[in-house]
Amino acid sequence: MRRAFLAFVALLLLGVAIMLIPWFGWGNVSGPAQSFEVKRGASLSGVARDLETAGLAKSAWQFRVLARVLGDDAPVQAGRYRLRAGTPWRDILATLQKGEVERFTVTIPEGWPAVLVAERLNAVSGLTGKASVPAEGSILPDTYEYQPGEDRAVLMKRMQTAMIKTLADLWPKRTARAVVKTPEQAIVLASIVEKETGKASERRMIAGVYSNRLAQGMKLDADPTVIYPITAGKPLGRRIRQSELRRDTGYNTYLKPGLPRGPIANPGRDSIMAVLDPDDTQALYFVADGSGGHVFAKTLAEHNANVARWFALRRQRGEM
Repeated sequence: MRRAFLAFVALLLLGVAIMLIPWFGWGNVSGPAQSFEVKRGASLSGVARDLETAGLAKSAWQFRVLARVLGDDAPVQAGRYRLRAGTPWRDILATLQKGEVERFTVTIPEGWPAVLVAERLNAVSGLTGKASVPAEGSILPDTYEYQPGEDRAVLMKRMQTAMIKTLADLWPKRTARAVVKTPEQAIVLASIVEKETGKASERRMIAGVYSNRLAQGMKLDADPTVIYPITAGKPLGRRIRQSELRRDTGYNTYLKPGLPRGPIANPGRDSIMAVLDPDDTQALYFVADGSGGHVFAKTLAEHNANVARWFALRRQRGEM
């Protein structure tokens, strides 16, 4: 009788241990990640059934029992999750209760023109509707979260709202060295700064040069402003032609002093801040230095010498 009782107890303990294996993940083999959705208002029982259907839990009944006995009473949160078969069930439950939903993001790089913003949004799968090309300079470059099924126009509106808020935050912080008179002018000049340098450390210096030129009534002579009306801001892929330098498009800063008619890209926060707080410099010129940056000059003679060195380097590289 005693042996039978001990055998019963042993079998009972073994059964409990076996039942607990998936809860703690003892010896589990992790499977590939998959998307799992918890619909709004879903119950624990319904979620358990969906987990079994998805192959994330072998038994809906077992998951539900263990969740009620060993889990807490927090409700599962609606949303789309990224889960793996073989994950301990306690971790799956915790993920669903904490609402650690799968993050869907899209990134708009600094300096992208509006046409590329629309192309990127239209290429993102899972969104609905079609994104039209926004007003140039109205998008704040950043990484944005979205949910599957969201309208592209709604997502774009969030990007534009972010630019409005950022500009409203930065404009009052402008220094006495800033030459732009309105927030709109700040976006225009920041878009040129953004296109002129890929080095964050140069932004304020480039902004300082252009601010000096604007203050003295000099032409900006900015190549990106010539390219913009030709390609809508996309890379030109060749050298600018002399005929294009003579063409009055409203953007060509080689023809007349002052800012172009509008932005030529979507500038990032740092470039906007650079034109609102430009470097305190006397430089009026700059040219590429061959290493991804620029060399600056106060006088035309110094600039011409720098240009000559740059051309010599390009000829040495076989680029001219």
